[in-house]
Amino acid sequence: MHPDAEVRVPADTAYVAVVRMATAAIAARLDFTLDDIEDLRMAVGEACALTLNGAAPGGSLEAAFHLSPDRIEVHVSADTSRDTPPDPASFAWQVLTSTAEDVSGDLADGRVVVRLAVSRNAAATTV
Repeated sequence: MHPDAEVRVPADTAYVAVVRMATAAIAARLDFTLDDIEDLRMAVGEACALTLNGAAPGGSLEAAFHLSPDRIEVHVSADTSRDTPPDPASFAWQVLTSTAEDVSGDLADGRVVVRLAVSRNAAATTV
């Protein structure tokens, strides 16, 4: 499945803000609530942190967005030098799973990948 939108930046924490801002803009364009936009922005930031841990020098950080009217799926990936997937016991993973749905992480083709989704009005349905 090809993404509807992609952002690719150098694999450096200085560029995470760019990915987070693009995420918020995409969610706003789909009329997500401010709470849902913030949840998605936070989740993508944590996914970036997880993928950048062990990122290969000179590699790229990518966010691929799969859009539907009520849901955004994001695949965040980075070139990696490690041989283990993200740690589900980490604090970043705990934050990620509290702000997003369908969270998973693995290694594929020399990249660490974190997948997540946020549905529109997710905050209203969890209260």
